[in-house]
Amino acid sequence: MSIRFSYDNVKFRLRKAGDIKIFLEKVIREQRRVPGDLYFIFTDDERLLAINRDFLGHNYFTDVISFDYSENKLLSGEVYISIDTVRNNAVKYKVSFVEEIIRVMIHGTLHICGYDDTTSEKKEIMFGVQERLIKEFFSYK
Repeated sequence: MSIRFSYDNVKFRLRKAGDIKIFLEKVIREQRRVPGDLYFIFTDDERLLAINRDFLGHNYFTDVISFDYSENKLLSGEVYISIDTVRNNAVKYKVSFVEEIIRVMIHGTLHICGYDDTTSEKKEIMFGVQERLIKEFFSYK
């Protein structure tokens, strides 16, 4: 089991990675899953746009894309995060860059746990869990 972070064409480096790993493992267990191999790849808008086009058929920028490789309860996958879009969204939503990074990391993890945001009802459920976890993370530190 491991949670790993890698960086593709960005200067950004995650701070307090150990604390974040511990918290994400807690989130995964709370969702009644077993932590497996989870990779977070921090990249730029162009790379994430290419992934969005090639794998999902969408021609727009996004902040996070998750690929779920889980088997049964063993949670494994890849979470690609665009640092460019996260930075823009932090300004747009008037939150810190750090809070927005944590938000998208939790969001990507929840997708791999089985949450879906394709309908307004499912989105409301997922975002409720996500926002509770963000508050928990910042009180946890």
